This record gives sequence, structure tokens and C-alpha cells, in this order.
Amino acid sequence: MNLSRIALVTGVAASSVLLLSGTAFAHVSVQPQGEAAKGGYATVNFKVPNERDNASTVKLEVSLPADHPIASAMPQPIPGWKAVVTKSKLAKPLEVHGKQITEAPSKITWTADGGKIGPGEFQQFPVSLGRLPEDADQLVFKAIQTYSNKEVVRWIEEAKEGAAEPESPAPVLKLSAAAEDEHGAAATGASAKDDKDDKNAGHDEDTKSEAASDSDSDTTARILGIVGILVGVAGVAFGVLAGRRRSA
Repeated sequence: MNLSRIALVTGVAASSVLLLSGTAFAHVSVQPQGEAAKGGYATVNFKVPNERDNASTVKLEVSLPADHPIASAMPQPIPGWKAVVTKSKLAKPLEVHGKQITEAPSKITWTADGGKIGPGEFQQFPVSLGRLPEDADQLVFKAIQTYSNKEVVRWIEEAKEGAAEPESPAPVLKLSAAAEDEHGAAATGASAKDDKDDKNAGHDEDTKSEAASDSDSDTTARILGIVGILVGVAGVAFGVLAGRRRSA
């Protein structure tokens, strides 16, 4: 009887930990391919997981930051999806390569056109962005995810310093220090890009290896943390039951 109670308590604790872990990590996010340097150009991936068991993701809307407008946003074609870039007039014109830009991309919308993100799946939506602002350490991209059952999830909450992660956090892109030529990952001419290809190839491989290593370490830490919680709960339950038995 006592062992059955301990097993029940441990099972409930394990279920709670797993449910909380799923809620915390299964959200729309954004990561750069390589680096996203201030004042430069970068290709970023918006990663969209499907959190539902009975519906597919059929639409994604990503709003570009209005406080730090970006002159160019070019989505990479994805089979089964249609991408539309919406532009808006700027309150203050941008100067890019000596030209005044009076409007800039404000939103990118991907709509399923034969494709979908099914239960237990995710999809990445690559976008080329530039030039990135020089006066910001990060960019916040608010996203709206729509499911085939008409459910809408708004990933628009901005995290506050020192506070816990919000329930529906907006994707955040961290910006690295400006490159020496102030053009980031992309050169202004094709010849400059070709000259850097060989050097960047090795750097990209190192970045991927480091990212994979970090991911493995992070996963291991989470697993050890969960195991520790379960062992602790089991120990407390056993102690309580043992105490009751001695009292009886």
C-alpha cells in the first residue's frame, strides 16, 4: 500500500515536470544562421513548432520591430507555403547606401499553400534581413500562429529583465558586435562576398559544432534536473509514510 502511494506521488510529480517543460520550450523562436551583427545583414530562421495534437499550423505572421526598422526583408521560398511582405511608411526615413528609404517591411505572412505543420512537427522560415540597427542589442519580433481549427496563438509578450519568461514570449534576436567593415555578414558587392566565402566556411562549421554542443549540454542538464526532482519527491513521500507507520 505504501509503495503504491509513493509510486502515485512520483508519477504525479513527473507528469507536472514534463508538462511545465513542454510549455516553456515549445514556442516560436528566431535564431541567426551564423551571426547577426549590428549594422550588417543576416539570414535568420523563425522556428515554429506545432503544439496541438488535433490541428496543424497553417499560418504565421511575424511583425518586424517598428522602433528599429529594417530596410530589407526577403523570405526564402518554402515549398507548400506562400510568403507576403507588407511594407509601411516610416515616420523617419532611413539612409541605406546613400539613398533615402521612406518605407520598410513591417510584417511577413506565411500562409499554407498545400503545406502545413502537423502535430509533433516544426518548420523553419528563413529570412534575409538588413541592414540591422547599430543602436540595439536585440530585436523583438512579435508572431501570431494560426491553426487549422481556427485557433490563434499570439507570441507577443516581451520578457522583462529579472522576471520569469512570459507564457507566450515574443521571438527575440540577439545582435552581436558590429563587424569591422560595418556591413556584417553580407558584403556590398559580389566580389567581396566571394573573397570571404572560404574564411566563413570554417567559421560556420565551428559555430554549428558549438551550437550542437551547447544544445546537448542543455538537454543533459534538464534531464538531470528532472531526475533530481523526482528523487527528491520520492524521498519526501517515503519519509512521510515511514513516519506515519512508526506512529501507528
